[in-house]
Amino acid sequence: MHWQNRFMRTCGGIWQRGEQFMKKSKLAMRNARDGYLLVMPLMAGFLMFYAVPFLIVVYNSAIKGMGNNKHFVGMENYADLLGNAVFRLAFGNTVKFLLIALPLIVALSFAIALLIKNQAKKHSQLKSVLLLPYIMPIVGTVLLVELLFPKEWLHSEYAFWVVVLLYIWKNTGYSVILMISGLITISEDQYTAAALDGANGWQQLRYITIPQMWYSIFFSTVFSLINAFKCFREIFLIGGTHPHTSIYMLQHFINNAFEKVNYAKLSVASVLLFVIIAVVFAAFYRWVMDKEVYKG
Repeated sequence: MHWQNRFMRTCGGIWQRGEQFMKKSKLAMRNARDGYLLVMPLMAGFLMFYAVPFLIVVYNSAIKGMGNNKHFVGMENYADLLGNAVFRLAFGNTVKFLLIALPLIVALSFAIALLIKNQAKKHSQLKSVLLLPYIMPIVGTVLLVELLFPKEWLHSEYAFWVVVLLYIWKNTGYSVILMISGLITISEDQYTAAALDGANGWQQLRYITIPQMWYSIFFSTVFSLINAFKCFREIFLIGGTHPHTSIYMLQHFINNAFEKVNYAKLSVASVLLFVIIAVVFAAFYRWVMDKEVYKG
């Protein structure tokens, strides 16, 4: 009888665990269903307006000809474009702009955020002031540039540095706000404890502030990267479709290819532009994640 009771208790336990598992499975399936229903409109919009058009662009980048004369050429369009002197100029200017402007705006934003962190906590309107250049209309921004700089500068080698200054002036405030949002999450108790242990300002910055700011720096860099490509609007209004060679960017090349209905060049340049953004984003994300792992 003892072994029979033990067997029955074991079977009962197995049955109870099975019922609990089934309940959890049903709950998980119901949650998954609700989640899919929630994101379905977003995914439908993403597929319709982003994913499918991008795949069409990738397809067109491997096609030559128009109408019934289309034929697949593989990577031939890419080889032709890489051998194009105008494309190399646009590509080089774009990379140069990113390598100079991005580190400058991130470093400057971080420094300003450190300086005004306490004032930003007390005066909420300060954030509105910082956003004024960012929300300023493009036409107004261009008119301001034309008033401050001689036309000769805007059609010479100085045009590149004018564009860099314009980009930094317009977007630094937004980046500063992102940095301040990260700074105010750091507990003041950590600084107090570090000061009691004899840590100076630089040591507190190095061992407390910066290690806890990687995510804020990452998001600031991502938004600054996005805004760097938006800067084309100002460049276009300043220099037109064919500005000085120092500010002829990839967006100019793409825009001119579109006007000439050259879908092969347009598609290849767009794909390469996407690759640039993806590589920069992935490299920086990996670097930030390595910092976070090391910190942990």
